[in-house]
Amino acid sequence: MSNSNAWRGTILIISQVYVPDPASVGQHMHDAAAELVRRGYRVVVLTSGRGYDDPTVKYKARETLDGVEIRRTALSSFGKKSIPLRVLAQLIFLVQCVARGLFVRDLQGVLVSTSPPMASVAALIVRFFRRVPLVYWVMDLNPDQMVELGKLKPNSPLVKLFNMFNRYILRRARAVVALDRFMAERLNRKLDVSDKLDIMPPWAHDSALEVVPHESNPFRAEHGLGSGPEGKFCVMYSGNHGFSTPVVTVLEAAVRMQDRENLRFFFIGGGVGKKDVRETIEKHKPTNIVDLPYQPFDRIKYSLSAADVHLVSVGDDVVGVVHPCKVYGAMAVARPILLLGPDPCHVSDIIREHKIGWHIKHGDVEGAIATIDQILATPREELEAMGKRARRLIEDELSMNKLLGAFCDVVERAIPGRTAAAQVSTE
Repeated sequence: MSNSNAWRGTILIISQVYVPDPASVGQHMHDAAAELVRRGYRVVVLTSGRGYDDPTVKYKARETLDGVEIRRTALSSFGKKSIPLRVLAQLIFLVQCVARGLFVRDLQGVLVSTSPPMASVAALIVRFFRRVPLVYWVMDLNPDQMVELGKLKPNSPLVKLFNMFNRYILRRARAVVALDRFMAERLNRKLDVSDKLDIMPPWAHDSALEVVPHESNPFRAEHGLGSGPEGKFCVMYSGNHGFSTPVVTVLEAAVRMQDRENLRFFFIGGGVGKKDVRETIEKHKPTNIVDLPYQPFDRIKYSLSAADVHLVSVGDDVVGVVHPCKVYGAMAVARPILLLGPDPCHVSDIIREHKIGWHIKHGDVEGAIATIDQILATPREELEAMGKRARRLIEDELSMNKLLGAFCDVVERAIPGRTAAAQVSTE
């Protein structure tokens, strides 16, 4: 850890999503930014002035949170309903970030993630003209995601151009951070960066995610889930509903399981995939499916703890392309995991190694029904033991304190800052 009393210069963070927007990318960026401030850096964040998922939400143009100076740009989010509008918003964001980033005083380095892809273009331009190091935090991979989801053809000119850009930023970055071994393998196939690549998952906010017993959980009371022998068994999906995290198989299973009177399925969050939930509810009028928006961050511990089992979805073709961050929140509140996705993947590795859940395949509705019935028949003591193992893994290996510290160590090695550079030159 660095001496927080020494002035280290300025780190610029470029991220279209940032707190208080509920998307996890923005929350993790703020955690890192606040920690870098504690380590003695001035941190400036360039982000969008409107909600990423809901562009009708407008945030302050300028504010300081936990010592982090946040500057929000106009016209940088038009929502996620239209790909052309998303691209336009990213282009506007890019131009504004470059214009502002070129004039940040005492700049020592740039930190950028892959959300959105245009953010890294802006970071590269600022890096080139300001001659500062760049740290590249890879949270998802494009054009891989668009190719795997059938949005682009593998050999299209746009894909080739995008991959050329990926190789360029991987070559120019001083440090690269990938979220799991599958993502690291994909990156190294584009360009071997193993000499400057760190693999670490995003941290759970375990300090804010205490385990709330069903008996004292206001979320369960509010939504009629109850507790004890008369309580409902809750299977919950919480987070972004995206193209890469389909839940259709479990939705179809839920419709066919309405006769299990003690079973409820909750789908909490937003995203383009939420239409599958809403269309299922509109078409079948199921009595056991509940659709809710993102929950406020200060109430997440109640909503996550309300579940008995958490559903985590990984699309068959996106292993190593996106990372299933929602698994950590579920583990932090000591709940077992029901994986809907392929094997092997990051979540199946965790489930198999630590015996904390079950696995079902996309499209296998019969298998999903059988597995959920198996979960319902599992003794409460065994479910609690699985949850405790999950929580212990978070505390021992995946805690916010441990992973956030390790991530900021990577940033500091890449962006030592003015004071550190001066110390090195005098030794």
